[in-house]
Formats: sequence, C-alpha cells, structure tokens
Amino acid sequence: MDRRPAEIDPYDADRPLRMACACGQHASSAEHAAAELRTRSVEPGFVERSNAFIEATLVKALFPHDAVRRDFIRAVGRRTAQAAIASVLPVGALSSLQAAAQQAVGPLEKKDLKIGFIPITCATPLIMAHPLGFYSKQGLNVEVVKTAGWALIRDKMLNREYDATHFLSPMPLAISMGLGSTATPMRVATIQNTNGQAITLASKHKDKRDPKLWKGFKFAVPFEYSMHNFLLRYYVAEAGLNPDTDIQIRVVPPPEMVANLRAGNIDGFLGPDPFNQRAVFEEVGFIHLLTRDLWDGHPCCAFGTSQAFIQSNPNTFIALYRAVLTAAAMAREARNRELIAKVISPQAYLNQPETVVAQVLTGKFADGLGNVQNVPQRADFDPMPWPSMAVWMLTQLKRWGYIKGDVNYKQIAEQVFLLTDAKKQMAALGQKPPAGAYPKFTIMGKVFDPERAAAYADSFAIKRAPA
Repeated sequence: MDRRPAEIDPYDADRPLRMACACGQHASSAEHAAAELRTRSVEPGFVERSNAFIEATLVKALFPHDAVRRDFIRAVGRRTAQAAIASVLPVGALSSLQAAAQQAVGPLEKKDLKIGFIPITCATPLIMAHPLGFYSKQGLNVEVVKTAGWALIRDKMLNREYDATHFLSPMPLAISMGLGSTATPMRVATIQNTNGQAITLASKHKDKRDPKLWKGFKFAVPFEYSMHNFLLRYYVAEAGLNPDTDIQIRVVPPPEMVANLRAGNIDGFLGPDPFNQRAVFEEVGFIHLLTRDLWDGHPCCAFGTSQAFIQSNPNTFIALYRAVLTAAAMAREARNRELIAKVISPQAYLNQPETVVAQVLTGKFADGLGNVQNVPQRADFDPMPWPSMAVWMLTQLKRWGYIKGDVNYKQIAEQVFLLTDAKKQMAALGQKPPAGAYPKFTIMGKVFDPERAAAYADSFAIKRAPA
C-alpha cells in the first residue's frame, strides 16, 4: 500500500520543504538546518583542532628547542603556558592567525568554479559545502552542477567544462591510464565517502538470498570503473559464479536504478545510496546486504581534478581542498547527520525525501525484510586517499581484464591518490591526519596486502581469461 499522500510527487522532494521552518526565520526546514550547521561549524568544539594547531605552532616558535619546550609546559602547566602565549601575542592576533591558517592560501588564480556531482549521498561533503558556505569562506564562488551520469562527468572533466568533480574513486585511475578515454592525468584529493553502498534485490527475490542462486540474474552498477562493479564481481565470484558469464552486469545511472528494478529490467543492483533505501521506500526492493559487510571502510567516491588544473591553479586547489575537508569533518560527526539530511535532500541537490536520506546517513533504516536496522557506519566520510585503496582497485582492473600487461601498482597509486597533500591540508586545518600510507584491508574475511599486489591479482580462481 502506498503510504504517501497522493498530492505529493515523491520525486519532488523540494515541495514539502517550501513551507517556513519551525522557528519562522527561514524559508524552509532545509535553510533552517543549514543555518544550524553553520552555527555548529564555528562552535568552540568544532574549531578546537585548529586552535590546537595554532597553539602548538606558537609554542614551538617561542620555545624552538624540544627539551626546553617540554620542560616549560611540564613546569607551569598548559593553562599557564597558554597565558604566556597570550601575553606575547594578543588574542586578536591569535584569532587572525587561526583565520589565516584556515583560509589564507595566497592569491586565488581562479575564483569562479564549476564542480560536477551525481545526486547521491556519497557526494555529501562536496554538496553540503555549498549551502553551508565553506567554499565562499575560502574566497571561492562555486557552482555545484548536478550531472546525469558518470560518463558525462568524465567527458566534462576531459573537456575542461568542470574545474573539479565528484568522481567514482577508480575513475581517476582509469582516466589517467587511458582506460575508456584518452589518457589524461587525474588526481584524487580526498575520498568523499566510505561504505555507503548496498546490494538491493527486487522484492520477488526474497527467497533467493544465497548468491549461488543468482545465475541468470541481471544487475545494474553505475559505471564500469566503480567500486560497485568491483565489489559485485568479487562477491558473486566468492560464491562460485563468474560475473562475466553467469550473471549480466549493466551500467545504469543511479537515479534510474529504482525505476529499472520496478519495471523488471534488472533483478537487483549494487548501487550508491540513497537509491538502495529508495527501493525500500517504494516497496519494490529489499537490502540484501550493505557493502560494509564485505569490506568495512571501503572507499566509494572521491573528490578530484586534473593535474593540469592543479598546476595552473595551485592556490585555488588548496582552497577547494580545505572547503571539502572542513565539510568532511562535520559530516563524520553523528550528531550532524539528521541536519545534513535536511540540507542536501532538496531538489537542487539530491531531490529525495528527507526521510530516505536520513535513514542512510543515520544508519537507522528499514531493510525491506520487515526489520529496522541500526548501523551507524552504514555511511561514513573519512577523506583519506590511501594509496593502498588505489592498489586494490588496480588489482581488480587487472583481474577482470581492463588492464593488459604488467602494472606498476605503487607508482600509479601514488601519482593519482594525493595522500601527502591531503595530510598537509588536514594539518593546516588543525585536523590530525593518521600515520602511514599503505594500510592492509580485510575483504570478505581475506587480508589484502598492498605489498603483494601482483600475486593477489593472480591468486583468484575466477577471473577474466587473457584475450
């Protein structure tokens, strides 16, 4: 039974938001939520990390020798040390330095920018940075442009119609290597989201939860060069099915996946949210599993641009970096998720019912099987572009025949995934970047060691035979 009022178009998520908000000071609940989030972004708790960065910098300036600095703080205590700093540098100057650390990156080479995005929750940091003013705080005038599909994203980046974009994280690797397009160096500045995907099956398949029963099924993924494609292939291969011969995999733009499921054109999809949850909301599908159950913390989408743009606009690139990193830090906090859902649900962004987006971001959701699940890490927004993630993607490109010949896994990964730059800009914002560069990951119970990438790619019983 359809539980929605007939007069509300379910795809026009902006319409219910046009009434004034509860406080009466904003035109919609989305604007009210954005205002509240902007307030939170300047709360002491939010800027504490950048304060700590400035404080540490000043202490080192006053006491350049490590031993003297440690002895001083140990002798007088942190509060007295802070007072000493204030006596040397007035509070106003400290505030100015904090602002400089967050914003001053040198003269911006280009201020008017176009950034492409696909309307999915994976793009949350990139999207929310727009209504929350994080781009404008960096001196940028950014237009975020909703785009129909990933091939169009690729083409607009290659044609330089977009300055930067929301990417599927394997796309910059593929474009840089000339897979499916002219080879053009692309770079991943940050991962936009981790987890945030699911395998959704049509409601008629509730008795076919075992992937061994999926022979002959038709599945949709958003793009060939996607984690969706790689994880679906990995999952069915582990169940003994060859994804190239035992099932069909079609490329379908994410906004069209639910309609194709309803029409019976596909049996399921491994896709981005909110469309898994939308299938449940429309009562045409159920969530078979979240991809975090295959690889908890796996990358999905990324924020990036071309190497040419970075070389021509280094200060603008840093400003973009800082805006998106600021948004990611806010998105990672669970207390902000419901408000973020209000901000990004309207027509200009996701154009989805707020309740659907909120279920994805909070992890409290109906699964279409009669259960309400509580999985806080259903979606996360860890920005670290680990090269070992790129190495794993390259092993799958090799496994399934997209790459011919030998692969210099580390060289390509380190060229495309800008880990050093990400850590540098996180530190400049007072965020503490994690150590390391090549962490290992566990995927369906098996540890992936990026130091043994070639052997890993060759180790699978099911893979595409060389042409």
